[in-house]
Amino acid sequence: MCVACKELKEKREMLRIVKDGEDKIFLDFSSKASGRGAYICNNPECVLKLKQKRLLNKVFSCAVDESIYAAIEEEYFGKKQG
Repeated sequence: MCVACKELKEKREMLRIVKDGEDKIFLDFSSKASGRGAYICNNPECVLKLKQKRLLNKVFSCAVDESIYAAIEEEYFGKKQG
């Protein structure tokens, strides 16, 4: 389920973000890394909402570095959105 729009979608249509046991947060392109996962779909509105509302901070109950949000934007848009 996408953390932004709450729609159920195929895993292969979404990007997984993981917080592992050492509290490291990263993009999981294999979708197999162990840890707490959150998914974001490829809808541009969802990607922008994820950043604007800092949804990963809520999902992982911690401060998520801006570089993670920037990496997600770059993955979907090819460059950081202003």
